[in-house]
Amino acid sequence: MRFKGVVLTASVIALGACAGGGDKNASSTPDTTAAAAAAPTPAAGAAAPGAAAATAGTPAPITGKTWDVKMIGDQKGYRFEPATLTIKVGDGVRFTNVSGGPHNFALNTLPAEGPDSANAKQMAANMPGQTGAGPSAKIGDLSSPLLTAPNDTYTVSFAGVKPGKYAFNCTPHLALGMKGTITVQ
Repeated sequence: MRFKGVVLTASVIALGACAGGGDKNASSTPDTTAAAAAAPTPAAGAAAPGAAAATAGTPAPITGKTWDVKMIGDQKGYRFEPATLTIKVGDGVRFTNVSGGPHNFALNTLPAEGPDSANAKQMAANMPGQTGAGPSAKIGDLSSPLLTAPNDTYTVSFAGVKPGKYAFNCTPHLALGMKGTITVQ
């Protein structure tokens, strides 16, 4: 069983190296703790908190509540707890690897679909992390780095995005049914 986990991890890392498309100037040290920490603060005269984000592609800081979602793999299976969540525009979601990792958070559908949509660009900007190869690399623009150790966290901002349903999954455990939905109001 351990061998399968090593092979799966190596496969995910290899896929991440092929994914590309990220910021080539990204820091070599991944930020997997808080999206808001690296986000710019609004300039004087900027829109009030909770309003739509500035320019798509610019990280928008969390202006509301931060929700917690556990990433679990155990004898009951692989899952997010809770798997469905309803939040408001401006809220953030913190994913914590509890057991059975490595895990990640990857969006697979969003409102205003399309890889070049302003909504997709805003979500990509709100998802901090490193691109390239290695266990801390993002697998794609709408994916977090792998959380390999228990208690590793990753926080994503839903500020400046369109309301609607955001379907997500854990890439390494998608075939095992590890997926969920965030409804943004």
